[in-house]
Amino acid sequence: DRDFSVYYSTDNSKFGISLLTFREAGSEGFFFLNISPDYDLGKNDIEDKDITFVLDVSGSMAGKKLDQAKKALRFCVANLNAGDRFEIVRFSTEAEALFGKLAGADSSSRAQAMKFIDNLKAIGGTNIEEALRLAFAAKPRDSRPYTIMFITDGKPTIGKTGDAELLAMLKTVNSAKTRVFTFGIGDEINTHLLDKITEATSAYRTYVTPEEDIEVKVSDLYTKVQSPVFTDLSLDFGKNIDAHLLYPKTLPDLFRGSSITLLGRYRGHGSADILLKGSVRGKTQELSYKAEFPETDAGHFFIGALWAARRIGYLLDQIRLNGEDKELVDEVTQLAKTHGIITPYTSYLIVEDEDKLVRQNRIPEEARSMSGLERRMDESFVLKEKAEVAAMKAPSGAAAARASTEVQALNYSANADQLLQGKARLDYKAKDGSVQNVTQQVKNILGRAFYNNGTNWMDIRVQRQKHDIKKNRIQFASADYFSLLKQYPMASQFMSLGKNVSFVMNNQVYEIYE
Repeated sequence: DRDFSVYYSTDNSKFGISLLTFREAGSEGFFFLNISPDYDLGKNDIEDKDITFVLDVSGSMAGKKLDQAKKALRFCVANLNAGDRFEIVRFSTEAEALFGKLAGADSSSRAQAMKFIDNLKAIGGTNIEEALRLAFAAKPRDSRPYTIMFITDGKPTIGKTGDAELLAMLKTVNSAKTRVFTFGIGDEINTHLLDKITEATSAYRTYVTPEEDIEVKVSDLYTKVQSPVFTDLSLDFGKNIDAHLLYPKTLPDLFRGSSITLLGRYRGHGSADILLKGSVRGKTQELSYKAEFPETDAGHFFIGALWAARRIGYLLDQIRLNGEDKELVDEVTQLAKTHGIITPYTSYLIVEDEDKLVRQNRIPEEARSMSGLERRMDESFVLKEKAEVAAMKAPSGAAAARASTEVQALNYSANADQLLQGKARLDYKAKDGSVQNVTQQVKNILGRAFYNNGTNWMDIRVQRQKHDIKKNRIQFASADYFSLLKQYPMASQFMSLGKNVSFVMNNQVYEIYE
């Protein structure tokens, strides 16, 4: 229901940076920064990496799960780069390392690894502590990037089993910024533990449902991280620009065939010398780029929603993993409402918030946005959304793994479609019997969210105006209607929503009515 836009730029340098901005007058700006390696990087440009594959072979992995995991490991070993070093750790009641150190990816080591994988059998408990200790012990004291791929289908049952003590141990052994990519298989896993491990090591988490193929998920991620080209990255925006609230908070490594997108807010304006610093084949390299951060820029309005989605994803993770905090919930609610970020988790928070505002006479009944949909919904929908919020906070179960996946997707959203996490679960049965979707009732236009509350499309900014603000009621298709369009062409973006639209412009409220 919208135009599809592609933004690109060309660059002849080995690592290119492109920048898009959005800023309304009198407000802090938003920016979208993309870092991409040259498409034609050769073998000499790729970092030699060290990697340890850690596989859970406890009794619950028996059968199809272990067969698929073994195929995934075979794929990873077969696709190691010539200069790589690797190790494999299997764990159940105890943990065992194949080599006892990192081995070069030569034909002899690969053959030994394939035999080790073939002989893996599922039996015993789940000793995550010992597995992690062995994996980190393999890291030598040099500057090569080191990665751990950790695959498990269960909760720790032997050794240290509490989240806090395992994470404290991880902090002690991880002195070299090792990234731990986790794969949680099935429903009986501790998502909070795995998510905290990836959060602490600036990596990604992946969950594999019982219907999905483990091999596909593991091999897909391994292919993405197979060839590092720029590691330990940091950015400096210079003196003119104060860049803050950046997501991701820690820049990941850059791999061949991929890119990094960073979203943030900025203060100040004008030219900036962006300094990108990192390691290329073990040597520190600094690259400087000229960029322009304008005082106003209305062109790329979608960037505000993308930044808000990442901020919401970060805040929801804090709520999921560390417990609910009123200030965090309030911020999620306001960000979601302002930018139209509607998911099964945020929609309930918005409805709950607006019910409270109406009861307290802080907004009139007709100024509802999301909660105005209740009059057209089956009553069970709001109860279902409340259950989604509760499930999001659960440490295990299918809904917990799904919530973790969707919240992480918000954390890394880079296009409009990725804002619609959980859209399929936002269908509702209207009072007239038709099936509709909540996301169809929300649109982001020129950086502001509009909500269809049943009879009217309402700019969320209307809800935040003082009661004595000037209101202009203009009949659809009247002489005044066309006069407004002629005087303020920008208003056409809002008025195209329909015959009944309310919006804020020039510190006044305009109400278009049929």
